[in-house]
Amino acid sequence: MEERSLRITGADKTFFNKITNTLTKILIPTKIGINGMLISIKRNSMLKCFENFVNNEAYDKEEIERKYDAAYEAYLAILDKYVMDSIYKKVKNNTASEFEKNALSKYYEVTSLKESEYIEYKYRKQKYLIELDYEGIKAEAKEKLLEKYNQFYIAKMDTLFKAILKNYSIKVADNTNVYDSTKEWVYTKIFFTLEEYIQKVLALKIERNRDESVKNVVTEYEKYEAYSVGKLDNRDNIEKNMVLLGISRKLFTHSLPLIVAEQCYEKLLKDARILVQDTKIAGKRERAYAMLINLMEDYNIKLLSTKVYWDSTKARDEYKKFWNRYKEIANLKETDFIEYSKQKEILFIKNDRKKLKEGKTDYSKILKYYKRKLVDYGAMRQVRNSYQSKGKYIKVKEVA
Repeated sequence: MEERSLRITGADKTFFNKITNTLTKILIPTKIGINGMLISIKRNSMLKCFENFVNNEAYDKEEIERKYDAAYEAYLAILDKYVMDSIYKKVKNNTASEFEKNALSKYYEVTSLKESEYIEYKYRKQKYLIELDYEGIKAEAKEKLLEKYNQFYIAKMDTLFKAILKNYSIKVADNTNVYDSTKEWVYTKIFFTLEEYIQKVLALKIERNRDESVKNVVTEYEKYEAYSVGKLDNRDNIEKNMVLLGISRKLFTHSLPLIVAEQCYEKLLKDARILVQDTKIAGKRERAYAMLINLMEDYNIKLLSTKVYWDSTKARDEYKKFWNRYKEIANLKETDFIEYSKQKEILFIKNDRKKLKEGKTDYSKILKYYKRKLVDYGAMRQVRNSYQSKGKYIKVKEVA
């Protein structure tokens, strides 16, 4: 089925082709009706096998799983056939609805991955076909069927999203592949997939309120909802991705392991620093800076504090010092919130300054910005950069 050509060609205006197109348009509704009936049969069979697989704890569990897998494959095959036999022909003959046109466009997007990204294609094609049928079921508004399908939909989508994220994680962690130089596109896909999961699966779990695993992420989900409406600027997008990573640390600890999540946080920190140093308007720069401080706290508290394996003993010991100081500052939160916020900010700035100075990237602009902040807070003395001695200028070190 996947080997068929999906290219849509312009209609020939000859008399013969006009008659052929007219006959095709007449026959399409019959074909759709047949496909609809076959889809219903295969879907009901698959749902029955799924229910048996989930609820049966008998000795023949493997046989039940085998039957479920076979029914699932047959169900996907008939959905794929529906796209090829019905939607494709309707688009070709200009009788398709906007939904059907969009469905075929998405089908092209998925199938285009087959040659270059087969693993991603394999999972995204399943996801696409299930979502296509799910939209049709919701449109029919058959509550009993929808309830059964929801159980299957959530379980299968959980598996597919985890598999997709695991595939991206391998790409990020693998230093021998083509993504070495910049892994920008993989990071973009990770954040896009996390957002897809929240919109299509997590929202449904929360709505149904039957999954214990979602109770710990309801607060983070509500934060995400604030970014789901309106036009987002660069700062909003970084904050939204920060929320997505926070949720991922609770839902995808295996599919998106700590080493990969750490690199995703580093990517966001890099974007946030660039935003601060490139923003010219003072008010917007301050808001971007506040977002950067929040991101640093998220990174250190939600990720580094749970890190077990470090690249070096030195890095681990330095973080311990940072963590102990953070806990000391946290004691001020209840008694003097303003001082707590100030000391926390100073701690994060000093910590980040040290990292940036040791790195190879030119962060001179944001380092100057950090220096002004520390001077304003009285955490660094303002001294002249140099003095003249015997006709030579000697640079003076900063005093923090």
